[in-house]
Amino acid sequence: MAMLWKFMRVAKYSKTALSSKVKVRGIPTHSRHSSSKSIPSDFSASAPCSNTVELFGKSYPLDDYSNVTEKILSKVGKNLHNRKHHPLWLIKEQVKEHFYKHYLGRRGTPLFSVYDGLSPVVTVQQNFDSLLIPPNHASRRKEDNYYLNRDHMLRAHTSAHQWDLIHSGLDAFLAVGDVYRRDTIDSTHYPVFHQMEGVRLFSCHELFSSVKDGEGLQLFEQGHRTAHKQECHTMEAVRLVEFNLKQVLTKLMTHIFGDGLQVRWVDCYFPFTHPSFEMEINFQGEWMEVLGCGVMEQQIVNSAGAQDKIGWAFGLGLERLAMILYDIPDIRLFWSEDERFLKQFIGPHIWQKVKFQPLSRYPPLINDISFWLPSETYSQNDFYDLVRTIGGDLIEKVVLLDEFAHPKTKKVSHCYRIIYRHPERTLTQDEVHRIHQAIEESAVRELGVEGRF
Repeated sequence: MAMLWKFMRVAKYSKTALSSKVKVRGIPTHSRHSSSKSIPSDFSASAPCSNTVELFGKSYPLDDYSNVTEKILSKVGKNLHNRKHHPLWLIKEQVKEHFYKHYLGRRGTPLFSVYDGLSPVVTVQQNFDSLLIPPNHASRRKEDNYYLNRDHMLRAHTSAHQWDLIHSGLDAFLAVGDVYRRDTIDSTHYPVFHQMEGVRLFSCHELFSSVKDGEGLQLFEQGHRTAHKQECHTMEAVRLVEFNLKQVLTKLMTHIFGDGLQVRWVDCYFPFTHPSFEMEINFQGEWMEVLGCGVMEQQIVNSAGAQDKIGWAFGLGLERLAMILYDIPDIRLFWSEDERFLKQFIGPHIWQKVKFQPLSRYPPLINDISFWLPSETYSQNDFYDLVRTIGGDLIEKVVLLDEFAHPKTKKVSHCYRIIYRHPERTLTQDEVHRIHQAIEESAVRELGVEGRF
């Protein structure tokens, strides 16, 4: 949830459409522990045609909010986190095994249920409203999300399933899936990535049973919101929930990265948790942010029907952990079908030590593009999305080199540097020239810019 929660800080949580194998009410016994049913990619999506887009056999009418592209639709249903031996699958399985092994219910069965096959198509209400994201919050912008229409979107975070799962009666679960964000283009950002959401709720007895003389302690009070707690929580309850949360996550990261791992916590703000924290680890001498977490906003818990409980939530990015653990330098590699990449992660067990061996490093080809911005609203993410749509994974990075405002006309010009590099072979200048020319023509036609080509 690190990348996801960080997005919500500039804004995050929700309710969702569950897969056919997961019922919101009356969850089947076999689903209490793990739901791994994924929607097959060959049935997942069809490109926008006429006035509708079809996903998972359902048609969605397009409107003025629709901005999902064919390139993005082609990724829906790939479910990299469920492909055996894929590095994202390895990270998911490591986390899952850790929770299954260390957190057991009263009958000795896993305390946490795992859901990794939930549909990525959610409602705007699920993605934002149920998580208390204000209507005018920056995280809702078209420039940052992929909308099917005004009512439906590709989830921007796995928190979109939080409300439904709590409402179904669950009080401890992990939700894993692909999420979609319009973003910058570089080695650590991709419009589709994978997240894991964790939630744990506690009753009064569960939280205080191990506390000496804790019979008189309470979860709730009529108080005031401070930097350290919500107005309805007692300080004793918040301190125990926060302690449990940090202990759980520290054990998890130590289990993944090894003993002796240094951890630090940074206070931050998220609209769906309070207090909120970011976790950083010191890996090979460098401090890195790995996840976001906090005490759940009680209003979310209450609205989902768990008024007598208090809880925590965390979110982490699978790509982030895999890039650190396996030393993978470029996020595009997770989408590679090259067996030289994939076979490096095939081993006898999920904990096998792997250090990624780079494929042959092919030379980059660099081209610049300059244009005057249109007088109406222009979004850099619109340009990045256009570049990705045309160039796909041949685009390694896009950098805004220069921004110039004409002193007389007040027109603004942007100059971007586009770095082309194929991860598996050498590109020719002729190939890149054709792609670059298509980007120039599309920018004029689609974005209304005035070329300085």
